Amino acid sequence: MALVIALALTLITAVSVALFSTHLGWFPVDIAAHGPAIDHLFTLTFIITGAIFVLTQLGLAYLIWRYRDRGDGGKAIYLHGPAKLQVAWTLIALILFVGLAFMGHRTWARMHYTGAQAGALRIEVWGEQFAWYFRYPGPDGRFGPIHPALMDDAMANYLGLDRLHDPASKDDIVTATLGIPVDRPVQLILRSKDVIHSFFVPELRIKQDLVPGMEMPIHFTATRDALNHDDGRYEIVCAQLCGMGHYKMRAFLQVMTEKKFEQWLKDEAAMQ
Repeated sequence: MALVIALALTLITAVSVALFSTHLGWFPVDIAAHGPAIDHLFTLTFIITGAIFVLTQLGLAYLIWRYRDRGDGGKAIYLHGPAKLQVAWTLIALILFVGLAFMGHRTWARMHYTGAQAGALRIEVWGEQFAWYFRYPGPDGRFGPIHPALMDDAMANYLGLDRLHDPASKDDIVTATLGIPVDRPVQLILRSKDVIHSFFVPELRIKQDLVPGMEMPIHFTATRDALNHDDGRYEIVCAQLCGMGHYKMRAFLQVMTEKKFEQWLKDEAAMQ
């Protein structure tokens, strides 16, 4: 039985390594400027933890076989091990954990703490059960105020804008597709109308929760690679269970050249 368990552990380890080394079910194409840093950190984490996994699993398999019950009535021997060795591997684990956490924090902070570059395109992203809406400021560069009492999906006033009395709201553009220009910094301001949602675009390497009553800023720049994949069109999903209709809460990100984006925005403004 000990030999069977040892062989099973060895087989599971070998299959796990094979699956990850072939990148089966790996990340989709990367279309964000910050994507390589995230992918590098993810790969580094898997290499380090994978090496530890292999060593511990093979070590466990060996020990199960080496110290198996031989049926000779021998008594078990308990080994506590040298204290210095225990301290050493604890320190090594601590250094690896803190190091990876520090690297991850730096990558994450560049997207959340540093702020968007000057001239970044500001877009509000609104989530509600079970749809996405995106608001662009008009030529005045300002978002109009939100009036919750005026929110009425039946009248297509999804964000409660008072275009008759609020000058800043008159030229706001509300769309069902998130259109952005390539190679231009974009700042998203994430907001929720009801419950917690999660804005998730795997190709952008972005997944950020929307919390009711809070504005969640995040920024990125889409690279030229975005134009060469599925005509620049990517799915936006909600990655937080938000109700019975969660499965259908989806929209699309459309990455365009600057010229096409300006024309798209004019066409959307004409339909407001």
